[in-house]
Amino acid sequence: MKLICIEEHAVDQAIARAARPVLQRDAPYMGLQSSPTAATQKRASDRPSLVELSEAIRLADDLGDGRIQDMDQHGIDMQIVSYSSPAQLVPDEQAVVIARAANDRLAEAVRANPTRLNGFAALPWQDPGAAVDELGRAVGELGLKGAMIAGRPGDTFLDDPKYAPVLDKFDELAVPIYLHPFYPLPQVQQAYYAGLRPEVSAQFALGGWGWHHEAGVHVLRLILSGAFERFPNLQVISGHWGEMVPFYLQRLDDVLPPGVTGLSMTITDTYRNHVWVTPSGMFYEPHFEFIRTVIGIDRLIWAVDYPYLSLDGTRKFLENLPITEDELHTIAHLNAERLFNL
Repeated sequence: MKLICIEEHAVDQAIARAARPVLQRDAPYMGLQSSPTAATQKRASDRPSLVELSEAIRLADDLGDGRIQDMDQHGIDMQIVSYSSPAQLVPDEQAVVIARAANDRLAEAVRANPTRLNGFAALPWQDPGAAVDELGRAVGELGLKGAMIAGRPGDTFLDDPKYAPVLDKFDELAVPIYLHPFYPLPQVQQAYYAGLRPEVSAQFALGGWGWHHEAGVHVLRLILSGAFERFPNLQVISGHWGEMVPFYLQRLDDVLPPGVTGLSMTITDTYRNHVWVTPSGMFYEPHFEFIRTVIGIDRLIWAVDYPYLSLDGTRKFLENLPITEDELHTIAHLNAERLFNL
């Protein structure tokens, strides 16, 4: 069975350095999200486990032999690699140069291992016009397969009209955008998640709950704004089994029918036509069964969230699912090949 995984990360050191002052100002608690205490709470060896943050960053820095060796060891045929470094937090005057250099580095790694790696571009969201240009270059010249954004592009979400030219470019190029979680707005973090033990508040605001909720809100704002009706080729990818949204689609349809939203379709129908779901290493069979029933096998693509989660048990989980051989191939590689024209 060929296996393609599409939420697999790298770190660009230039982006990370340039973004650090904003991160330290707005989310100083992020350093607690994968503390040694959390990392030692290992799960069974046949499932992905948290990787201690410093080790994950070391692994993420490798776009060459070490990454390929890890893939070989765990039976991963291809990774679509993205930068977890937050390009939108880079100072405006540096954003274009740094994003271009990061994409050049990723494209060079892909050229070195073209059958094993591909990638999502980082975009200078600070300047939507420059983001349009860089997306065109990254896809048209470098051969990357779309873009990933970690969190919001700025203080607002992608439904903000100023990002319409970027969405239009995704529509024109027919490449997807991966909407990855990141830290919530500082005022949201303070109101919703603060006041507990520091490590508890950090994990609650981030990978335990908060950033998944916000990433789900991001998808819903695109739907409710009519973005997918204005840009009918626009496709987005939502990790962690859809960042909570699939579990509330029926409720959303009941409360926000087309007569209220002004959309031509229900929220569920829009979701099924424009959103792809990945597990992001959350290998829980009940979640899989729910997504299979509500969204469908044809919108599910595999992902591990390497190297923040280990690759342990990736193939075993897939191969033990109660599905047909055709369904197994569909989610393991055929959907990715279809979406990315591989």
